[in-house]
Amino acid sequence: MADGSKRSSSRPRHAAPIVRPAAEPKPAKPAAEDRRPGPFLLDFYPLEDERSTQLAPFYEALKTGRLTTTRCPKDGVVWPPRLVCPKCHAGDLAWVDLPRRGWLYAFSAVLAGAPLGMESEVPFVVGLVLLDGSPLRLFGRIVGTPWNECRIGQPVELETYAVPDGRWFYRFRTAGR
Repeated sequence: MADGSKRSSSRPRHAAPIVRPAAEPKPAKPAAEDRRPGPFLLDFYPLEDERSTQLAPFYEALKTGRLTTTRCPKDGVVWPPRLVCPKCHAGDLAWVDLPRRGWLYAFSAVLAGAPLGMESEVPFVVGLVLLDGSPLRLFGRIVGTPWNECRIGQPVELETYAVPDGRWFYRFRTAGR
């Protein structure tokens, strides 16, 4: 070494001792009512009853064929429905019906890599729909026309439907006008 000190190569080097952390206790299993079946975070359809969400009126309207959202008295229509206005934070929002008809503003075909549980439905179309008489563009499933025949500006109409477990959701069906 440059400073004249010698490094002894005869002294064995030892690795630091291995320190193993104490075993962490296993978390207790949740009570039966806290467990949700299946891959809940991947569930495309949200829980809809009044016990699970304060937005239950949205799902109740779907059961009757209506698409609703909330409207702030100051800032107007809010999508998706909310309990509080995202602009002014008012909590006095009212439920309003949205138009049933619109136009395909943009779309994409899902040809592979569908969400869990939807693999057998490939190919399918998802798109943005510009609702008649509304500033809203809603994202949703587009049915009624094969993916390779869809076109921008194509008229669509709201369709509500029950999913196999009894919950409700919406989609848009291509329509002639």
